[in-house]
Amino acid sequence: MLTREELSAYLQKCVLLDGATGSNLQAAGMPRGCCTEEWILANPDALVSLQRQYAAAGSQILYAPTFQAQPIALDRVGLAKQAEAINAHLVALSKSAVPDALVAGNLTTLATYCDSFDPATFDLLVENYRVQIGGLLSGGADLLAAETLMYPQEAEAIFTAAELEGAEAMLFTFTMQPDGSLFSGMDAAPVLRELEDAGACAVGFNCVAADNMTAGLVSRLRRYVKGPLVCKPNAGIPVIGEDKLPHYPMQPEEFARIVADCAGMGATVFGGCCGTTPAHIKAVKERCL
Repeated sequence: MLTREELSAYLQKCVLLDGATGSNLQAAGMPRGCCTEEWILANPDALVSLQRQYAAAGSQILYAPTFQAQPIALDRVGLAKQAEAINAHLVALSKSAVPDALVAGNLTTLATYCDSFDPATFDLLVENYRVQIGGLLSGGADLLAAETLMYPQEAEAIFTAAELEGAEAMLFTFTMQPDGSLFSGMDAAPVLRELEDAGACAVGFNCVAADNMTAGLVSRLRRYVKGPLVCKPNAGIPVIGEDKLPHYPMQPEEFARIVADCAGMGATVFGGCCGTTPAHIKAVKERCL
């Protein structure tokens, strides 16, 4: 794994992340509602193909598909005891797909499984993230990327677990409202600044619908965040189709225009979340890098 200093140095230039994983794997045949990690273990070629497409589009950091590979999340499919091995395998698979790219071990909120506000839950969060991080390190992750976080307590738990496992290179992104508030109602900007002061190499947002107000969100966060600022929005607001499933209508060119506006407001690390594809990432590269 990179050191904090090594990742911070790498992020001094503009850096391109990847885009959505789940929606693209569904297009490749993954059933909705299944355990993504379990499906990838049985269908590794779909993940390898997607990550190679992202690399060809310009992604410099790929997220391993370990989004909910924590023991408490994997327990629903009977794989809790294999959590560490699953994380290691999925990171190693990602690294084999694109050897020249950096691979981030991906972690996310556990709000679905426990009450992040309950102080008694903190040890449970740390325990789950620690098992996951141990596997990510065993698989050869270059950094940790915690995303779609909802509460500061989750970030604190990840930070604690990472320190216990000896991991330094980390970036954190929260899902938030367009006005810069977390879904708890807290102002996100001071939370990001605290994480930055604590040693996070980059902070920012993901899973926010890209629109003409997104650059304003970046501007607000930039007044607090001094280092690399991550901008990883969705491909617009989803529309429910006749199949009763969400579809993201924003085309790559419009998405890239909005991300370029965000770059003008101070974002330096770019990527895509829900609904984005390698074509979206390629368009961002052409506009921003």
